[in-house]
Amino acid sequence: MTTRITVDPITRIEGHLRIDVEVDDGKVTKSWASGQMWRGIEQILIGRDPRDAWSYTQRFCGVCTTVHAITSVRAVENALQMEIPLNAQLIRNIIQTAHAVQDHIVHFYHLSAVDWVDVVSALSADPVATSKLAESLSDWSLNGPHEMKAVQERLKTFVGTGQLGPFASGYWGHPAMKLPPEVNLLGVAHYLQALDVQNHANKIVAILGGKSPHIQNVAVGGVSNSIGHDAPSVLNIERLMLIKGFIDKLDHFVKSAYMTDVPAIGAFYLDWAGLGGGVTNYLTVPDCPIDTTGTEFLLPGGFIENADLSTMKPIKTFNDKYFRDGVAESSRHAWYEGEAALHPFKGETNPQYTDFQDEGKYSWVKAPTFYGKRAEVGPLADVLVGVTAGHEGYTKYLDQTMGILKSVSGNPDIPLAAVHSTIGRHAARAIRCGVMLDTLHDLWQRLVDNIGTGDTDTFNSPVFPKGEIEGVGFHAAPRGALSHWVVIEDAKIKNYQAVVPSTWNAGPRDADGQIGPYESSLLGTPIADPEKPLEVLRTIHSFDPCIACAIHMVDTEQKEIVKVKVL
Repeated sequence: MTTRITVDPITRIEGHLRIDVEVDDGKVTKSWASGQMWRGIEQILIGRDPRDAWSYTQRFCGVCTTVHAITSVRAVENALQMEIPLNAQLIRNIIQTAHAVQDHIVHFYHLSAVDWVDVVSALSADPVATSKLAESLSDWSLNGPHEMKAVQERLKTFVGTGQLGPFASGYWGHPAMKLPPEVNLLGVAHYLQALDVQNHANKIVAILGGKSPHIQNVAVGGVSNSIGHDAPSVLNIERLMLIKGFIDKLDHFVKSAYMTDVPAIGAFYLDWAGLGGGVTNYLTVPDCPIDTTGTEFLLPGGFIENADLSTMKPIKTFNDKYFRDGVAESSRHAWYEGEAALHPFKGETNPQYTDFQDEGKYSWVKAPTFYGKRAEVGPLADVLVGVTAGHEGYTKYLDQTMGILKSVSGNPDIPLAAVHSTIGRHAARAIRCGVMLDTLHDLWQRLVDNIGTGDTDTFNSPVFPKGEIEGVGFHAAPRGALSHWVVIEDAKIKNYQAVVPSTWNAGPRDADGQIGPYESSLLGTPIADPEKPLEVLRTIHSFDPCIACAIHMVDTEQKEIVKVKVL
């Protein structure tokens, strides 16, 4: 008997996502991922000044703001073949890297952990035993028995009043929940502590970017930050030392809590190391440029086919022809005109809504391909490409994570292939977060050293030629490879397309009928209770969906939706 399950909307994500699955004999046999909004920013940008695009595009989303701002200016700079002052490169890199750390912490603890942690079960835990377990894993300073007892008492208050707050509507007691009460209490404690810790990253972004979210300091040609020594309104040593303090605080939590929690929890769910693999082609782009021309990066990029690391082809520079020529998007099963796969410079975003059609059009998300192949983007791609490229941090933290997983599970034979899974994505995100912290330390020191040489330049003025030029900007965003593509004619935007991480992962079937990462990853997933499809949420959440980035909506009739009264 075939059962159809529709989860709409998927919660604890950014944007509106619908997932449909067909279940036979307790397992998913067919799936559909449907974005439920239309992205119209591309049309809004037509005819505008390219220098303004970054301000519009970072409004794709309320979460992924800095990533679109920086990628947009990179696209215009690429079209102009500009050099960017080293200080500007480093400031941008620090902003985007701090943003990634904040994003990864929030994703695991606040968007995904309750898929695995039974919050109500934590009430029966022994706080002393929980503390002993936590201290055996790391030296995080808030793992003591008093902290665990205080968290448990706070949780009792929630449950006793029926006010579960952020823990309401969870699938507590679901048969797929396997953690002992003490591990559940540890997870709840770090959930609450992470609420405070993640804000340190936001403060770094706000100091350099002017505000968070929606930074104000980037510009085509550099950044607007002035560098000085004494004036309080410029980037001076006092502000740089304040940033350093926040980096250190983030480093302690990430490496002593987050990076141990993920493999420790994963050790109880080793069956999920064999689920959720899906598409095993992986794509990422190089990032954190440390020169003025975008040819030298701290983080590598490349493409891997069929989970075979020996196939990795590197992507090396902002002008990399291999990347530029390989991307295309199809609308055959998306609610736009046309069906053929188009290169982004030729891309079209003309809506054609047909309602949900299983075999026709069923999503506002397009279907990207890389040389005709579907690809997963995100931390798992970053880790696999990083390890293959010989990046020291990715290699070190992958070994560390696998070591904790084997030690806690008591299984010394877990293969590296286990990373191609739902659990593997969470592990990869924690590994990447550790690499981001190492990168933050490096970038901060480079900026201080460069300013110490007397270099205070942060901006080169762009000059737009007559005629048509094209440019692509990319960034290894928290959710994966992000690229903006712009065609400029006589200093005005002629075409603009954003191919974002959740477009790669959430896209529907493409022009050749190939299914994308979300849909592929769900196939074969066991469903214990069709009324509570926790297993679907686990795998989809492991991608950290951001559907507001993949699609967007504009109301051409300007209807009033809501009024907000300011008291």
